[in-house]
Amino acid sequence: MKVIVGMSGGVDSSVAALLLLKQGYEVEGLFMRNWDTSLNGDFLGNPDLNNDICPQEQDYNDALKVCEKLNIKLHRIDFVKEYWDYVFTYFLDELKKGRTPNPDIMCNKYIKFDMFAKEAKKLGADYIATGHYAKIKDGKLYKAVDKNKDQTYFLSQVSKKQFENVLFPLGELTKPEVRKIAEENDLITARKKDSTGICFIGERNFKHFLENYLPNQPGNIVNIETNKTLGKHEGLMYYTIGQRRGLNIGGTSDRLFVVGKDLDNNILYVAEGDENKYLLSTKALIEEVNLLDELPKKCTAKFRYRQQDNDIETEIIDDTHILVKYPQGIKAVTPGQACVLYNKDECLGGGIIKEVYNENGKIEYL
Repeated sequence: MKVIVGMSGGVDSSVAALLLLKQGYEVEGLFMRNWDTSLNGDFLGNPDLNNDICPQEQDYNDALKVCEKLNIKLHRIDFVKEYWDYVFTYFLDELKKGRTPNPDIMCNKYIKFDMFAKEAKKLGADYIATGHYAKIKDGKLYKAVDKNKDQTYFLSQVSKKQFENVLFPLGELTKPEVRKIAEENDLITARKKDSTGICFIGERNFKHFLENYLPNQPGNIVNIETNKTLGKHEGLMYYTIGQRRGLNIGGTSDRLFVVGKDLDNNILYVAEGDENKYLLSTKALIEEVNLLDELPKKCTAKFRYRQQDNDIETEIIDDTHILVKYPQGIKAVTPGQACVLYNKDECLGGGIIKEVYNENGKIEYL
């Protein structure tokens, strides 16, 4: 059976390809180029551009060396336009709305498990494989053994159909075990640091990077209790609900935290004292719901990556909306972020947080 592995130039995809070879599959690699640094003009704020070669080409060269070491073919495909249209435009649009988007989730939905899978099929693939830390059992998605690296949160918008004929070779391994396998097999990526930042774009000075696409609109920072102006913000898109650092107000800034945004008047609201008064919610309306299995009345949810599983109750509104209830209260559940649902270790899917509520009703300033 032929497997096309998404080769990113990192250690995870390298070991995924190696393990599949050892399992007897016919393996080929496919490298996706999804971001063009020169075309998109985002030189400002990119720490890697002092190098002689741009990071995307370095990743391709590393993937090529791994494939040569494994004696497998490496194909290459450009999805620069598709990534811009389906992932980056979504990211910018959500920021304009004052929300907190997760582009990695949309990248999996539209690029890695859609366009990549279609390209792999053209190459004769029976399966596709990636270096994600996750497991597929009987068509269902489960958390990886390495709970610290588990990536089911980012796979929550991938449809059940898209998971057909997908292999996750790293699901039963921990990250240290993966690096050890890479070192034992003399793979060039064995000690390469993990990629961070926005999917396929990498680490950036976030403020400088966004200046290339969204104009800064400075405005007032206002204490929501006293209505007193405390200082100036650099643009609402740079701040997240619950944020404490980087407010640059001086004096009492260490006691202040972000509680909301007024887009119409370009105001960043802050408060001090009891976080629960402003950040605690007990219900959330979830939109763009993608379910991978039957949704029970009671299960758990993550509202941020690496967050603990929170006990919740669910109420189905329609095919794409559910109401999630958590009477115990959870802080900083933020519109635009993903709500990912679990039944123990099984990922049931998820959606995007649209609105949040407390005992007084909808929290308007979020």
